Amino acid sequence: MQAFEATSHYFDQAAKLLGLSENIRTLLVTPDREVRVEVVIELDSGQIGNFIGYRVQHDNARGPFKGGLRYHPHVDQDEARSLASLMTWKTALVDLPFGGAKGGINCDPTKLSRAETERLTRRFTEKIHDMIGPVKDIPAPDMGTDAQVMAWIMNEYGKFAGFTPACVTGKPVELHGSPGREAATGYGVAIITREILGRLGRTIGGSTFAIQGYGNVGSYTTRFLAEQGAKIVAVSDAYGAVFNREGLDVAELDRHVAIARKIVGFKGGEATTNEQLLTMPVDVLIPAALGGVFDKTLAEAVQAKLIVEAANSPTWPEADEVFNARGIPVVPDILANAGGVIVSYFEWVQNLQNFRWPLEQVQREEERRLVDAFHEMYDIAHRKNITMRTAAFYRAISRVGRAHALAGI
Repeated sequence: MQAFEATSHYFDQAAKLLGLSENIRTLLVTPDREVRVEVVIELDSGQIGNFIGYRVQHDNARGPFKGGLRYHPHVDQDEARSLASLMTWKTALVDLPFGGAKGGINCDPTKLSRAETERLTRRFTEKIHDMIGPVKDIPAPDMGTDAQVMAWIMNEYGKFAGFTPACVTGKPVELHGSPGREAATGYGVAIITREILGRLGRTIGGSTFAIQGYGNVGSYTTRFLAEQGAKIVAVSDAYGAVFNREGLDVAELDRHVAIARKIVGFKGGEATTNEQLLTMPVDVLIPAALGGVFDKTLAEAVQAKLIVEAANSPTWPEADEVFNARGIPVVPDILANAGGVIVSYFEWVQNLQNFRWPLEQVQREEERRLVDAFHEMYDIAHRKNITMRTAAFYRAISRVGRAHALAGI
């Protein structure tokens, strides 16, 4: 099953409950526009580098397209299409005035120099500048990109449109970014984890956690949970994993990663593997790495009592059915990791107003939107006896469908 097919499967489950006609389903699931461009740059070696970039704009019934740009070897049209669709439902679920988009460049950013990455970013921006902008499509950081990449996009876009900081979010705070944006997704995952545990009669303090992925999202999630008393027994990155039954010292782990740039070699725990981490008997398992992690076989081996999806699309439909049959609650990605796009919205608003909010306001408003969306989703799931994922899609699709109906075809 391809990524977009999996996303459409989840869409269809909720669409059936809503009683949508086949024509309306096709309207809502089909991307509005897809662009594929060749991005050619001169490499530091003097040779020519040929890369393929993508931008998929899924639906803008509720506002401008919004979604990240990722630089990764797995980037392709199908992945971008799937993630753009998820962004549509994510922004609708947390009631932001955006639609969904996604894209990126098929490359390995770890093998590019800073100068090569800048040239690649500027050339890609030049190729797609006419289809992005503050009232068209607003990119943001994703896997393999960061605030610096967004700064280059803003600067390059400005050559065509003039000073327009709202054309992209996730920028450095010193260049019209928002306080709290870098930590926003991880902060949101911690908030959602707190809320679901509360509904299940548990608290973060005293619960055990395994977190797959220690990039931006995974590391911030770990820190925020640890601050609330969580026992983090295992974490992993692309190179390996570390385990400590008594709980990892997160501050010491961060100091190690700051120097080594990877978890491997940390002396505060035993070396283990990503695969073993995913099947550990913990209270909460948080996948915060790549998508497509849980297949049917792995889902049957998971021993966690709860899964909170910090990554995009970590669960294939057949695995989702296994989790449901086994009674393992799954908080879906379109809510669990929505903190990033919520604070991107705040950054966009601040740029349009030429006014900066303090961090306390940003985090307070992020928490309010996430808490409201969580309890609305959870109550729908309970009332209709459906999974939280189906409830999340149900609420999001109803909002997007209503926007289409009011605006007219």
